[in-house]
Amino acid sequence: MTPLFNVIVTLIVVGIILYLINNYMPIDGTIKSILNIVVVIAVILWLLRSFGMLG
Repeated sequence: MTPLFNVIVTLIVVGIILYLINNYMPIDGTIKSILNIVVVIAVILWLLRSFGMLG
């Protein structure tokens, strides 16, 4: 398995989990927004580290 394949699969899994949380969990809109922002920032940091752009 190539590293690019692992990145794509991970992004798909994170996207599906975030979609399910946003659509099927009865959480306040503010908390959902904060959760979305935290997940997006975490994924961006993970991508930067995996491609060697972050130390």
